[in-house]
Amino acid sequence: MADTQVTIYDVAEKLGISAMTVSRALNGTGRVAAKTRERILAAVEELGYLPNLSAKVLNGSRTHVLGLLVGSILSQSMTSIISAIGQAVKATGMNLVIYTNSQFDATDRAGGDNVIQVLGGICDGLLVFMPGASPRMLADFERGGLPVVLLNYWHDETALPVVRGDNYHGSFAAVRHLTGLGHRRIAFIAGSAYTGQSRERQRGYLDALRQAGIVPRPEWVVDGDFAQSVGFEAATRLLALAEPPTAIFAANDEMAFGAMDAIKAHGLRIPADISVVGFDDIPSAGHVHPKLTTVRQPLVEISEAAVELLQQRIGTERQIARRVEFNSELVIRDSCGPAPDVRQRADRQD
Repeated sequence: MADTQVTIYDVAEKLGISAMTVSRALNGTGRVAAKTRERILAAVEELGYLPNLSAKVLNGSRTHVLGLLVGSILSQSMTSIISAIGQAVKATGMNLVIYTNSQFDATDRAGGDNVIQVLGGICDGLLVFMPGASPRMLADFERGGLPVVLLNYWHDETALPVVRGDNYHGSFAAVRHLTGLGHRRIAFIAGSAYTGQSRERQRGYLDALRQAGIVPRPEWVVDGDFAQSVGFEAATRLLALAEPPTAIFAANDEMAFGAMDAIKAHGLRIPADISVVGFDDIPSAGHVHPKLTTVRQPLVEISEAAVELLQQRIGTERQIARRVEFNSELVIRDSCGPAPDVRQRADRQD
């Protein structure tokens, strides 16, 4: 079987034991009887399953490989974080394995056991960038033995270490920028409800409105899912209001791009007729027309800190609850301007 792709399940099937037991033996974590470990080693050698990495782990050595678990690699923001993590891992001299599965929402994939089974014998530790990771998955990671660090996780409380960027203060600053330009009707396109990031961004939006003496209206908040097409649909709904907003704050840049497309499709000008702000500062935010005002997440700093924290975790038996947070930054570009009535008054005065 040396010329075929041998998996951890092949080893488990040959021995008539669970894949989790094989994973624990290969990862050097958890309790595995000495005789069972010997049988697993013999099967690994016979089947040709990752002989070099397995030998290192079984001898108590490190593989110098880190795993990165993501739910999808389709969005631009995901591409940016993967690139930043890749550079951070490369700087340490280690290697990176990226694991993604579009079926994580399915019942049989909701937990973390599957991930540990696949990556446990390959990686020294695991970085998890899944803002909507289920409680079951986190519980599996907490007891699974493999060192884990979460990135940009805000959804629920967890004992796992978390490295994340600020959502609230950046959003607050973005909306304060708009109110400072005279905007009083400011809409918000929310992201996916299952991530805590959008919730924090919405909280910053609401608090900034209240501080400016503006009573938030329910019709100003439209649900989204971080996709550009949904940003287009949400902005179309907002523009159809009897009193449409003069500014839109989107929970991420891709929805902001969709909102800009909808505004242009309605024959309106940005920012003369309506201003737009995004969140994340993905690379294309500085290349659209007009260039997007947005909130920058310090992805390089987040990635470097997460890799460093995971390296500290590797080799210890106890998960240490720890939070590392980085400030976000408002980046002012061309997509924001004075509210139309403020500009008109200024024009009349001139």
